[in-house]
Amino acid sequence: MSIPASGTSEAAARLGGAGAVEARRPGTFRSLLSHRSAVAGLAILALYLVATVLGPLVTHDNASNNFEYQNLHDAFLPPSSAHLLGTDQLGRDELVRLFYGTRYTLMIAVAAVAVGLSIGVPLGAISGYFGGWIDILIQRFVDVVLAFPGFLLALSLVAVLGPGLRNVIISVGITSFPSFIRLLRASALSVRELPYVEAARALAVPAPVIMLRHVIPNSLAPVIVQATLWLGQAIIVAAGLGFLGVGVQQPTPEWGGMLGASRDYIFSDSALITFPGLCIFGAVLAFNLVGDGLRDVLDPRLKT
Repeated sequence: MSIPASGTSEAAARLGGAGAVEARRPGTFRSLLSHRSAVAGLAILALYLVATVLGPLVTHDNASNNFEYQNLHDAFLPPSSAHLLGTDQLGRDELVRLFYGTRYTLMIAVAAVAVGLSIGVPLGAISGYFGGWIDILIQRFVDVVLAFPGFLLALSLVAVLGPGLRNVIISVGITSFPSFIRLLRASALSVRELPYVEAARALAVPAPVIMLRHVIPNSLAPVIVQATLWLGQAIIVAAGLGFLGVGVQQPTPEWGGMLGASRDYIFSDSALITFPGLCIFGAVLAFNLVGDGLRDVLDPRLKT
């Protein structure tokens, strides 16, 4: 008995819609807010976002509150009403530089993960959906990239591309895409066998449309969790590059660069190392807490 094309299309749409709704449950954010550690991470991130947006607005009234302003006469000043966290070796206000450093550090993390997602999501979907020699080729490429330690690969790429904000983002982003490829491929291998995908193939829907409409949206849950965790990892890698002096260059106040510029004064003025280190610690902790919360919310196997 033949089935009318319109009826099959409606059935496929219903099946595809059901899968899409399952992937993006409307109560996900509400469930995340009931997760204590995730709420703690979100609260810390909210403080960083406030510092990113309002900090430069509050500290732009005079020249001494410019993160590039130097006054050697005011070097190594202790905390005071004029400089709440003191000044560094060049007389620059430490709090002002931390405020601006929040903007640069978070921008590097988000942009680097976006680079990794833009590479990993399409390649992972292609690898998982098509399989065969395409899958073998992509996975061997991933194996080659994973053969290098992440930080060493980023350091090598910066050495080739040169230091700077843009090259740090590219280098850190390239170190992140193999994990996204592996995760999306694993999800796509199971999604491609679901009834609504088979119905779409039976209706001769083009493969790119199937991947964009069905496979990728319903395979993103583990990738979202991994991307959140990788935001913290990206901060650590970028800070390591800045500490070695091959990342974001001075006078741009990136936290790792601030650590590297102050390492010679760790015993004479330990605050110059302490405050940027605490900022890095807080940001990484916040992203890890939010990532753990997302994992608990999005993974149905962890639900009771």
